[in-house]
This record gives sequence, structure tokens and C-alpha cells, in this order.
Amino acid sequence: MPQPAWKLVIRKLVLAAGLMLAACSSTPTATVQTSDGGRGMSATDWTRFGWDVGRSSASTASAGITASNVDSLERQQVAIDGTVDASAIYLHGVVVNDSTHDVFFLTTTYGKTLAIDANTGAVLWRYTPPTYASLAGSAQITTATPVADPNRQYIYAATPDGNIRKLAVADGSVVWSTAITLLPTREKIASSLNYFHGRVIATTGGYIGDAPPYQGHVAILDAASGNLLSVWNSLCSNRAGLIAPFSCPQSGSAMWGRGGAVIDSSTGNIYVATGNGTWDGATNWGDAVLEVDSLGAGLLGNYTPTNTGSLNSTDTDLGSTSPVLLGGGLLAQGGKDGLFRVLAWGSMGGTAPHLGGEQQVASTPSGNKLFSSPALWRGGSTWVFAADGGATTAWQYSGGQLQQAWRNANQGTSPVVADSLLFVYDPGNGGLRVYQAVTGALITDLACGTGHWNSPIVADGRIALPEGDSNSHATSGVFDIWRLP
Repeated sequence: MPQPAWKLVIRKLVLAAGLMLAACSSTPTATVQTSDGGRGMSATDWTRFGWDVGRSSASTASAGITASNVDSLERQQVAIDGTVDASAIYLHGVVVNDSTHDVFFLTTTYGKTLAIDANTGAVLWRYTPPTYASLAGSAQITTATPVADPNRQYIYAATPDGNIRKLAVADGSVVWSTAITLLPTREKIASSLNYFHGRVIATTGGYIGDAPPYQGHVAILDAASGNLLSVWNSLCSNRAGLIAPFSCPQSGSAMWGRGGAVIDSSTGNIYVATGNGTWDGATNWGDAVLEVDSLGAGLLGNYTPTNTGSLNSTDTDLGSTSPVLLGGGLLAQGGKDGLFRVLAWGSMGGTAPHLGGEQQVASTPSGNKLFSSPALWRGGSTWVFAADGGATTAWQYSGGQLQQAWRNANQGTSPVVADSLLFVYDPGNGGLRVYQAVTGALITDLACGTGHWNSPIVADGRIALPEGDSNSHATSGVFDIWRLP
């Protein structure tokens, strides 16, 4: 029997809505904006370390925190059962335990992942890995920030037993668990996780002291199934897949920068920097900047300084931080040698070795080791912000050159930008400094405790920052939440 016209119209509307929903859920995005229910801003997610797949650390959405209201923020200190030597991530308006919440997610050094109500500070759920009791208090840790699935139903978190786990946002239950190392006592998941086009991307390094054997590698997992799709090894790179670290004659080349895998959103290609290790320009790529294809199948570009042998012998990792994608075929790379290099990447393609050839070499903020991830902000012009153990610096980037715009003598971890403000955590003295990004004028210094590699996120009228140092091997810690009143 033919259906009435009004039923056909309804069916078409339902079908169209379903297609739109499917398209949205399959498209990776750093933000999901909806009405905020009257708070005067859009509700916005912060789904990974560094805001976006390229680790710009610069929010493109209004967080609602301004120079005029930042001093009115009220801090809550949340006691947590672990140290988070990383960053939180944030999802607004998700269903947890059968009700809707704004939620921060964070992973402790011994692999507990917590879901914390952003409005109350209550722990909504916690996932504890089965190896927690045997590792708590030991030197075997993770300092990786989790990453959220664009569908906002799952997050992916690392644990010090060498696994990546897919956890349900609703209750913290495990969907799958996949090992990305065959020797987790030597190979550490230090860097933050990333996500692109249905894949989870992780990197590995070593532990303090560089005890062999380990090899820095890029691991790519299927987000739906947890299958390990590919592994690209920076030592013994002629061997695909997970390798037993003892089976490679070389050790080192850790991928341990805070940003880990940095992804070009237009191509999906993966950029990483490695630490100390043998470099031969053929199968061993220690102290190098590397571009790997989006499937992790092969090397597309490479760079290493001409003094790579010296860097290796003096424990002066080039890859103490992650690459910065400047755009226009250029990228920047800091290091433990106190130098910040601008590289014309278009001339460094292919597997043939590229030694030297920097377009510009500048000093890190204080000329000291750089461990933080710089922020890249396109606010009128292109800005790069970095902080190290002795200073904070802003550069304007144009014509292939970085030109210093301002500098101060305040130390900091990985900075972030939101609403034209720069947020920099001082791990040695405590305090979260807020600057005018363009001028460097200090607006306020928000009180908090000391830490190590921790860094803030700024979203939805809130700032979130974990405190504490992973090297203390503590099983308790503090998580700071600042909110607009």
C-alpha cells in the first residue's frame, strides 16, 4: 500500500538527519561546540595534549576567560590517587554514569585514569590497570596525556605496562587493550597520544638513565578494534612491526618529547624527533627529525644536525621536544643543546640522509635545555611561544625567520594560548602565569603548587592543571581547577 505523503516526508527527514550524524561522527575534530545553556560562550572540548593534531597548543574557540575576569577565577584543589605529570583533556556534556556531565580525564603515572566532574571536582569513575599494585611506587611510569575519540564516547590512555587502552566515557570500562612494546620495563610511553582518521598514534622512548635495550618507535593502532596496524622503528628501521629490543644491535633514539607524534592535518603524515642513538642515515635515526607516512609504512623526510655524533655522546638529545609545524613547508625543532632550529622541510624529503642545512638557528628562551612543547598561534600573524628552565620567549614568524617579540626570565612548561592570552606554568616555584600573548604583559599569577612537565588546558570558562613530579613516585596528587564564578 502506498504510504501517505506526510510519512514519506518524515522518513526523508529522519534519513537526512542520520546521514548528517554519521558524517559528523566520522570526521575528526578538535572541538565540538554547542549551546552552553546560558553561560555566555560555546561549550568546547579539549580532546588531546596540544589542542589539535598538529599540537599547536592554541585554542581556536573562546574559553570565556579574559584579562578582565581572570583574577576572579576560583580555584578548587582536587585530591587524586596519583601524580599526573602531563595534562588533562576535557569533554563537555557527555553521559557518565547515566547522567550528563562536563568531564576532565587524566592519567596518573601508574596508569590510573580518572574521570572528574568539571563543575564539582567529584571523581565519577576511575580505571585501575591490573598491573597497578605491582608497579605503584616504582620507577616504571607513564607521563602520557590521553586522547579522546571524536565520537566523544571513548578515550584512549597509556599505562606503564606498555599498553594502550580504549576506555568508555560512560563508565571507564575497557573496550580493548593493546601492547605497543615487547619490553615495557625498558620502553616507556612518555609522550602524549594522538588520534587521526580512525587511528591512535603513540610513540615510545626509554627511562631515566637510558638503560638498554629500547628503540624509539611510532605505533599506529586501529581505534575501533585495537589492532596494531603498523610500527615504524627509528633504530633497525628496515624491520617493520614490534621488535624484541634485544634483537636490534642499537639502543636509544627515544621519541619522548611532550607532543610525541605531531600530525599534518592535510596529509596525515607524522612528524617526530628522536633522542640519543646511533645515526647512520640508512637504518638508524638517532638525534633526528623524521617524517613518517600516515600509515607508518616508511620514511618520507629526515634531518639531523652535523654534530649528531657529539649530541649522542654527550646525552644532548635533539628530540627533547617535538617538532613545530610552522606552515609553508617549514618546521622548527628545539633541543637539549639550547638551540631552536628552523628547517626548510621541502629540501629534506626522501630517505637520503640530510645533515645540517638549517634555515635559521636561534637560542632557546634562556639558552638552556628545552623540554616543553612550544605553542604556535596564528593571531593576526604567526607566533611561536616557548618556555624552558630559565625564561619564556615569544617570536613572530615571517619570511622563514623567527624574530623575538618579547622575553622574560620566568621558567615554564608547555605553554597554551586561549582568547589571546598565554598561560605558562612555573613548575619550580609553583604558579600559573597569564600573559597578554602579543605584548608579554603579565596579567596575573594564579597560585598553585610545584611540578615537573605538567601543563594547563583552558576551555569552557575553566583552567585545569595537575601538580606534582613523576620522579617522586607518589601515589597521590593534586588536580587544580579554576572556574569563573
